[in-house]
Amino acid sequence: MSDPVRTVFLVDDDASFLRGIRRLLRSSGYATECFSSAGDFLARRPRGAMGCVLADLQMPDMDGLALQEALAQSANPLPVVFLTGQGDIPSSVAAMRRGAEDFLVKTSPKAVVIAAIERALARDARERDQRARRHDQQSRFETLTPRERQVLSQVMQGRLNKQIAADLGIDERSVKRHRTHLMSKLEVKSVAELAQLAVELGFGTSDSVE
Repeated sequence: MSDPVRTVFLVDDDASFLRGIRRLLRSSGYATECFSSAGDFLARRPRGAMGCVLADLQMPDMDGLALQEALAQSANPLPVVFLTGQGDIPSSVAAMRRGAEDFLVKTSPKAVVIAAIERALARDARERDQRARRHDQQSRFETLTPRERQVLSQVMQGRLNKQIAADLGIDERSVKRHRTHLMSKLEVKSVAELAQLAVELGFGTSDSVE
């Protein structure tokens, strides 16, 4: 099976620069797509696209920082590398604080640009794996019955089976059965793994179902 295509999405209102950076990246083996505005990119980018965004900072209608913010709030927050001809310290600080992979000027050496792109592509792959893992965990969590969630909440409080049974008004054998079922569904083998998963999913002790 071939590796999925990772694309560098180029967003810049300077048509001549777009052509030049596209030639440079294609000659280095990258798949690229060009967009003349941030709005055009957001409207036409492929759903679930893998890769990163190489964007200018100063663009009409929607600038690079607004594009970065829109991406961060989307279901597919591709990493952003800024490559601008009009950079300034406040903008670069704002971009980096919001999670930009790098903030470069258009006169940066090719090697520096390529290195930033490589980091952004690696970050996209890493974060994509993390999102897929979390989605899988959430899907497994959603298979729990209301009673299993109640038992889980009690377990997270460190309560013993007999205490859980008394609180929920069921027998201890039922508590053990529910614990076995919920751990099987969540694919964990110990209370420590269960606690870690619950924390990752944001399941607190107040999440019990009445």
